[in-house]
Amino acid sequence: MSLLSDGVRVAVLIPCYNEEIALPKVVADFRAHLPTATVYVYDNNSSDRTIEVARAAGAVVRTEPLQGKGHVVRRMFADIEADVYVLVDGDDTYDAAAAPQLVALLLENRLDMVNAARVTSIAAAYRRGHRLGNAVLTGMVANIFGKRVSDMLSGYRAFSRRFVKSFPALSAGFEIETELTVHSLELRMPIAELPASYRDRPAGSGSKLRTYVDGVRILRMIVVLVKEERPLQFFSAAAALLFVVAVAAGGPVVSEFFRTGLVPRLPTAVLAASLVMMAFLSVTCGLILDSVMRGRKEMKRLAYLSIPPPPDVSGWQAHGTAARPPTARASDGADAADALA
Repeated sequence: MSLLSDGVRVAVLIPCYNEEIALPKVVADFRAHLPTATVYVYDNNSSDRTIEVARAAGAVVRTEPLQGKGHVVRRMFADIEADVYVLVDGDDTYDAAAAPQLVALLLENRLDMVNAARVTSIAAAYRRGHRLGNAVLTGMVANIFGKRVSDMLSGYRAFSRRFVKSFPALSAGFEIETELTVHSLELRMPIAELPASYRDRPAGSGSKLRTYVDGVRILRMIVVLVKEERPLQFFSAAAALLFVVAVAAGGPVVSEFFRTGLVPRLPTAVLAASLVMMAFLSVTCGLILDSVMRGRKEMKRLAYLSIPPPPDVSGWQAHGTAARPPTARASDGADAADALA
């Protein structure tokens, strides 16, 4: 592992699957902008020359046989030891020149995550529906877990060691970005966001994203995380839905009973009563799981606090000069959201 002159170890992590065309430039750019960092490429069963071109470009190359970006990120976070981690896709859509700014902001403010909010004027940079999908999914997470990140699905971030080593990484695919974001929000970590330029893929390079399939997987991940992290909110919403259906089904039966003293539609009455009982049972489950979740959150917080914070470094140096970032929002993504609109 390479050391910076001030003793800070930086690792650039690049998960890859069939990125033979774009990868050499990505590795070269990050080696140029972070010359004292070690660049790691983890190949995920590529069928092209990804491994060969990565080695030729000067990266440390390793492999992960379980298919999916989430599996690769989990393996990288487990294997690699560093003080600062820069995670970026290998498709050459992110600007390596922003990396020193991400690292400098993280170190100077002792943050745990700096997210690169994508800014572009290139129409081809986003596939059809991706911009809207990102806005909708990011908005859902912001409304539930907190409005601190404006581009939840960005694949370009810098992390502290204590973030990486306390992150459970349960996702398998592209929903890993959602899990990374929610992990930081739920533990109320110190985070920030910087705008970074975003461009389309180089000619001949194809995207691995499946717009609708991956969108559904990300939406499912959000639902699962709400259930796991906010069980009372999740089961209360389910209870409210059940109660509304019960009232809609049983209202006429109750009205008829008060008017005539008879219950002519007994099956409907039984259904409505059952739905009401299920609603109360759902609230009860939410209350119990909320207490369990509080204990789990305390354990996760203690695991996070057991890892040393980022090094206390002022004026972290890249290329021998201070890499001062532009004004950034610690825990506020409003400006980047405007830029992405």
